[in-house]
Amino acid sequence: MQGKLIVIEGLDGSGKSTQFEIIDSIFAQNNIPHKSISFPDYDNASSALVKMYLNGEFSKKAKDINAYAASSFYAVDRYASYKLYWEDSYNNGELILASRYVTSNAIYQMVKCKKSEWDKYLEWLSDYEYIRLGLPRPDLVIFLDMPIQVSQRLITKRYNGDESKKDIHEVDIEYLKSCRETALYAAKKQNWRIINCSDGNTPFPIDKITNRIINEINKLK
Repeated sequence: MQGKLIVIEGLDGSGKSTQFEIIDSIFAQNNIPHKSISFPDYDNASSALVKMYLNGEFSKKAKDINAYAASSFYAVDRYASYKLYWEDSYNNGELILASRYVTSNAIYQMVKCKKSEWDKYLEWLSDYEYIRLGLPRPDLVIFLDMPIQVSQRLITKRYNGDESKKDIHEVDIEYLKSCRETALYAAKKQNWRIINCSDGNTPFPIDKITNRIINEINKLK
């Protein structure tokens, strides 16, 4: 019996990691059997190409690395994680909670394609990761939508004002603005649940966002 896969998505600075940790804790407190996973898996060798890409070793600009090559870096990392750490749990009916997933490629890599090619890319991505690699499809994707001008302030605060700590995605504001557009496009196409995380200028309280996430999870049967 296959388990359920819940994915929490969001652009950098959206509060995704904070909410992921909170939901993980809520599941644990309520004795809900589950396994939490996060991508990229920086603690393992499978993320080597992802690290090189984000550190700018292939190019200082994310858009210089074509969507299909960069997508493969992340896909390989996910495949390794699945085969090594959570395939058995999932196939035994356990709940899997993921911070980022295949859906991240739809956000950060599809943006490198022409808009006229977005549907073609989404079809390729679905075939590549879910069918060719055999990764499970999510039962629920929750996208935390935070305007870029707000998320940038949160990222800067995270790094204590040290802009040099930003990776090639975080430092490119125009790229992130475009990524928000692809995220909302993919969300509509693939039926993600969108949770607005600010009033347009100020982030909503963390617990308010958490409650909205829990409400979406409770709808999952």
